[in-house]
Amino acid sequence: MATIRNLGLIAQLRSETSRHVIRYRNGRVRQSGRGLVFWFRPETASISEVPVDDREMTLFVRGRSRDFQTIAVQGTIGWHVVDPELLASRVDFSIDLVTGKLRTEPVEWIEARISGIAGQAVLQYLGEKRVDALLDAGPEPVRGTLESVLTASAALAEIGVAAVSVRLTNLAPSSELERALQTPTFEALQQKADEATFARRALAVEKERAIAENELATRTELARREKLLIAEEAENARDRAAGLAEAQGLEAAAEAERIRLVDGARAEAEQRRVAVYRDLPPTVLLGLAARELAGKLETIEHVTVTPDLIAAALGEFRRAAPSPVAVR
Repeated sequence: MATIRNLGLIAQLRSETSRHVIRYRNGRVRQSGRGLVFWFRPETASISEVPVDDREMTLFVRGRSRDFQTIAVQGTIGWHVVDPELLASRVDFSIDLVTGKLRTEPVEWIEARISGIAGQAVLQYLGEKRVDALLDAGPEPVRGTLESVLTASAALAEIGVAAVSVRLTNLAPSSELERALQTPTFEALQQKADEATFARRALAVEKERAIAENELATRTELARREKLLIAEEAENARDRAAGLAEAQGLEAAAEAERIRLVDGARAEAEQRRVAVYRDLPPTVLLGLAARELAGKLETIEHVTVTPDLIAAALGEFRRAAPSPVAVR
């Protein structure tokens, strides 16, 4: 925006370098250029200020494809003024000579024209294609078509304006169509996810089965080894029992042989003693018996001797005594 300083009958205008100022007097151009500073008389002057910097505007077009599906195109268009004097002659860019502000909204008018041209080109392009082809191709073909149309547009060239850039950020169907188009992909992805889940579960089951089989094989092997151990232990026990029985048999046989020998020796000694005693007289045997009995008795407190006993003893002694030899 130009800065104007009023000093009574004259005023001074100071403009920025991004503004092209045109001063008219009596319908003729007196001064024209960028970033001018000059004095003028407000009563006789008319001044226009045209922006010559690059501008950007928002583009939003909603159209239908050839198969009657709604498509929205969104982006930005860059433009600038190529011929400021031509534009000022076609569009009102006059400013207030007191405040320096534009009297109208010429920039909005230019952007409305550009938007109309771009919208018509986008609608025509969308109407020639099916929605699946549009979505598969993306926004680049639309951007190229739109850039070509704006560059060759006579409606912009005749007012001294040119498009410098076209950027499309989105080419999208309606929300209902978008959900419908997303459904097959979503279902396919869900199916893959389910398959991955099933495969993971199957793998887990397979691993559990392998672990169970391994545990069963281990338990079977342990049982087999335990059976072999029990058999070995039983065989060893039998061997030990057989050895012990054999040892005990040998020991019993030796003991029996020893007892037989001892008993035999005792019997033989007894037989010899009996043989010795058999030839002794009764009185001697009686004496030996009495001595043996006395040796077995510890204490004799009373001895009873009867007349019959004495008579019998004396009778035995008489019989045992030798007969007297006759004296001649």
